[in-house]
Amino acid sequence: MRYTVEEGGRLNNYAIEPKMYEAEPPSQNQKRNYIILGVGAAALIGGLLVVAVSVS
Repeated sequence: MRYTVEEGGRLNNYAIEPKMYEAEPPSQNQKRNYIILGVGAAALIGGLLVVAVSVS
């Protein structure tokens, strides 16, 4: 564990930083899945709005 000793003998602990990496762009399959999930979510929200309007 990394730490430094400050004035008066107090310890100051530092968190271990994770390794950095660059994110990879989504593949064509992932892009297609995002579109499908977005359309499904929009349909769900639209259906809930229709039900809420019809009930009230």
